Amino acid sequence: MKVAVKIPATSANLGPGFDTLGMALAHYDEYSAEPTGSKLVIEIVGEGEKDAPRDESNLVFRAIKVVYDSLGKKVPALKLVCHNNIPHGRGMGSSGAAVAGGVMLAAGLLANEVEFSEQQLLEFATELEGHPDNVAPALFGGLTVAWVDEDGPHHKKLTTHRGLSPLVLVPSNQMSTSLARSLQPQSVPHTDAVFNVSRSALLVAALTQSPELLLAATEDRLHQNYRASAMPETSELIASLRAKGHPAVVSGAGPSVLVLEDDPQKRLLAITHVEKNFASWHAMPLAVDVKGASLIAQPGSGS
Repeated sequence: MKVAVKIPATSANLGPGFDTLGMALAHYDEYSAEPTGSKLVIEIVGEGEKDAPRDESNLVFRAIKVVYDSLGKKVPALKLVCHNNIPHGRGMGSSGAAVAGGVMLAAGLLANEVEFSEQQLLEFATELEGHPDNVAPALFGGLTVAWVDEDGPHHKKLTTHRGLSPLVLVPSNQMSTSLARSLQPQSVPHTDAVFNVSRSALLVAALTQSPELLLAATEDRLHQNYRASAMPETSELIASLRAKGHPAVVSGAGPSVLVLEDDPQKRLLAITHVEKNFASWHAMPLAVDVKGASLIAQPGSGS
């Protein structure tokens, strides 16, 4: 049996919702897996085709292995094909997509033996990714609130306001998530913590009910300023857009910029501003993906 999966890009944090809020975006990677009976073969097309690993260190394969390991099973020899469209190292959830995609492929390959719950899928993905804010929207779509307690990772999926018009602005350079995290202080001032609690609560309301509040709701004091020195062009672009009234934030760990407009016409104005003043940035107007990972079981090519 050949199994194929389609996985959306994601943007995490969304400004003040550090390590908590994430959103699925309608831009996709597609992966397929088929038992070969001989050896592992990995084909990569698109992003990462020159440098992504083609052995057992490949992130999609590692995610498949996490699921098989949970059952005490050995991963069969596979032909794994990755059509990568999500930019790598740009804060659009490429690693989260790879992990979620691998988990879904494993679930598809094992469908005749076991059925996994949404909670189990999230646990598998979080085990490898480290935190659930990217993998939750990649798996389930929409706007997600993710958290971890003594029972493991959890998520709540929310429906965004119909007028929400996301825009992702992508630079040519990459950013290491580990480097971005290393710039975070271990503690922050009490006033900054309170500030972000208020903005995070407001952001959920703005994204679901009152998008006209998005400019105020996307203010942040916990992570963006600390990371600014590592991506000055990103910070300059965000400051320029916000000065014009556009709710711009760092997408994930950066260096891409996410703009959360409440109207398609405002998104066009933001694109025009970027094309005029920041011509090297690639504008991607995207919809919110509401479905998340979609799994398709197909007859194997040799059957």
